Amino acid sequence: MKAAVYGLGRFGSFWAECLYKAGCEVIAYSRSPHEMPEGVRRADEEEVLNAPVLFFCVTISAFENVLKNVGNRIGRDTIVMDTCSVKILPSEWMKRYIPSDRTIIATHPMFGPDSGRNGVKGLPMVMCPVSGIGSEYEKLKSFFCSMGLDVLEMSAEKHDEEAAYSQGVTHFVGRVLNQMGMKPTPIATQGYRNLMTIVEQTCNDPLQLFYDLQRYNPYAKEMRLSLQVAIEKVLNALRREES
Repeated sequence: MKAAVYGLGRFGSFWAECLYKAGCEVIAYSRSPHEMPEGVRRADEEEVLNAPVLFFCVTISAFENVLKNVGNRIGRDTIVMDTCSVKILPSEWMKRYIPSDRTIIATHPMFGPDSGRNGVKGLPMVMCPVSGIGSEYEKLKSFFCSMGLDVLEMSAEKHDEEAAYSQGVTHFVGRVLNQMGMKPTPIATQGYRNLMTIVEQTCNDPLQLFYDLQRYNPYAKEMRLSLQVAIEKVLNALRREES
């Protein structure tokens, strides 16, 4: 399978290399002069937009503008996928800016360079059908399964609701713990080491990802309010014990 990656940030570079290791011929385009990952060939924008399979690996906040600029130039036979960490808005943008006769699949690889450093086998891969779904969809699903990924099919709405309380809260807590200045210590319990792993995995990602997760997931505000209420309940219980 020939696959193209549009965007070579931290995740795009990682994903391009994953595809190469899975046996794909991989080409990539980036507006910035990123170093090419192992086995990946640099290509111009037109070649990437006309590849048989196209993955957009750009930030959520930039994705709509990218689609405005290139959506109508995507090849007639190209299967289009995003890899954003939210799904409702990217799905709407792809339907709006990409011709309606294209096969469009919203995807979310639920991992990154840190959690997938030892391989992606067994890690979750969400697929949300958007338009033009047929036999090509099943072929891609089989391909992801052949990579050892745990493929989960759901609506964009269901994804965002669940992600707000899994990925969203994890990134939120990781950023809070990082602000506390948590450091490794020789007397760390396993629980503390697990918290440090959360800090590492979330804070190695660009800060823009954290902001985008909170801004573009319509369920994120509800998650933050629930977290705030839960913290207040615990603090109030402590105050009662201390009085």
